[in-house]
Amino acid sequence: MSAGQPPAPEALLEAEFELGFTYSRTLGPVIGTCFAVLANHRFLGIKRSDGSVLFPPLEYDPETAESLSEWVELGDTGTVEGYCWVKHPRDKHNELAPFAWALIKLDGADTPFLHKVRVPDESVICPGLRVKPLWVAEPQGDITDIAAFVPASEVNS
Repeated sequence: MSAGQPPAPEALLEAEFELGFTYSRTLGPVIGTCFAVLANHRFLGIKRSDGSVLFPPLEYDPETAESLSEWVELGDTGTVEGYCWVKHPRDKHNELAPFAWALIKLDGADTPFLHKVRVPDESVICPGLRVKPLWVAEPQGDITDIAAFVPASEVNS
């Protein structure tokens, strides 16, 4: 065999291989608590030393590295701060119709988080739109307990 030529086919070795991770990881005390209360249709943020409230909560202040532990009950209504329209959902989106990925700031929080917003068409979604969560029928204590957000005017309290 000369330089630059592939080896003869009989010299190639093949083996089936399945990549997997044989460990599990816990969410920890902060995100674990936040997700657990989602199963009860509640939102918890966490207060920073400057008084602002983070959602999703973090264990440590992102600016000072101070440990955070003061929980704050948040409202279940929020405001769309920005969005990206998804005209052709993929299978992994678990959506049959077009939808928006939106940055949503819950009432009482100072930071937005990303989630899906279902609206009839793109003309309905805009910054400032008030939204409420649409909860799944069988919550598991995970962010996916929120199927999506919908305009607050569509949800009966």
